[in-house]
Amino acid sequence: MAKERTDNVGVRERFRQAIERLTEVQASTANPATRKTAVLPSILTPYRPAYDPLPKPTPVNLRKFAETPVARRAINIIKDRVASMDWQIRLKRGYSVGSVPDAMLRLEVLRRCLEEPNESDSFRTLAEQVLEDALVGGFGAIEMETTDDENRPFELWPVDGATIRIDPKWNGDPDVARYAQVTGKVGKDALIPLRDDQMIYIRTNPRTHTPFGLGRLEVAFETVNSFLSAHRYASRLASNSVVQYALWLNEVTPTQHERLIRWWQDEIEGTGRVPILSCEQKPEVLKFAGGTDADLRLGWQEFQVRMIANAFDLPPFLLGLEHDVNRTTAGELAEEAFQSAIVPTAKLFAEHITRDLFAKRLGWREFEFVFNELDSRNEVEEVQIQTQLLRAGVLTVDEVRGLRGLGPLEQVTAPAPQQEQQ
Repeated sequence: MAKERTDNVGVRERFRQAIERLTEVQASTANPATRKTAVLPSILTPYRPAYDPLPKPTPVNLRKFAETPVARRAINIIKDRVASMDWQIRLKRGYSVGSVPDAMLRLEVLRRCLEEPNESDSFRTLAEQVLEDALVGGFGAIEMETTDDENRPFELWPVDGATIRIDPKWNGDPDVARYAQVTGKVGKDALIPLRDDQMIYIRTNPRTHTPFGLGRLEVAFETVNSFLSAHRYASRLASNSVVQYALWLNEVTPTQHERLIRWWQDEIEGTGRVPILSCEQKPEVLKFAGGTDADLRLGWQEFQVRMIANAFDLPPFLLGLEHDVNRTTAGELAEEAFQSAIVPTAKLFAEHITRDLFAKRLGWREFEFVFNELDSRNEVEEVQIQTQLLRAGVLTVDEVRGLRGLGPLEQVTAPAPQQEQQ
């Protein structure tokens, strides 16, 4: 018995050492940038790793539910609005162009690299893929790699966040892998280790009891499931695929019963003919439902849509429930949706670009990434506020131009005209 326990301890120790050797990463700089994560469509390569300590729950069902009309509408309202916003890269508060070496040149380089993050994506396509994963499962992921090209110091690639595993015991050492991508392969290639400065991992609704985030579609998971069940039942009921009535004939022999069924199926059903019955007693029709819209459970479906809207922090009228909205309340609800759903998502994405890419990966802590349309959705109101701040001397012209995503105004002094010599 003691020998058996010793053998088990030895097996566990060897397994632990193998995992540690697998996750060791040597700090290196790729030249040019070499992508480490694999392009793994989840629908084609389902992940079933042998070492799977903390998996995300039901990623396949989440992806499937994200393709349903109501959930897709809620996702697109947030994702498309954020991805299509105008953005800029600027110096952080407390820095100036004169105090940061090559500030304008580096701003131009960062802008150009984010506009074309890799050979196949633009900023919008990259942002849409990452925001989709963040909203669906709370696991938006981007791989970052540096190059030796001064004009293109980094490249970014979107990663399937469902394949990313997090080490909950990571101690903050930048040379130790914090993340790992599950490739679905067997052996040493089963996990691709990634350091903290190689991965942007966007968690929505972060919590202390788990290293994973909580996606908004995860919150609405049960609600979407119930809504789809009610919708399928209503579709079958409305298409007459669910029988709602029956004929009851009194004192009919089994032979007559079978003949009646064959006659109905062969001669009447689906033909549109008028059935003629001759019998001693009139058949009675037994109804199983009232035959009204209440049988479709439309009120229950409407309630489910409202719950899905709540999970995405959106007012229900944006998902198609407009009967209780008028012109007076529509503007207020739209503003509420912007402030509660779009602004937090946009700021979360911008903060990760600033902290993970600019600060951790490049070491350029003087710069920040911001969206230009988060302060106010009313252009006239925004112009009036900025004009008043200019008149009061609170802001300068260059600061206002910076808020609107424009560069500083170049002061060009025209030379004085030369006087004609007498």
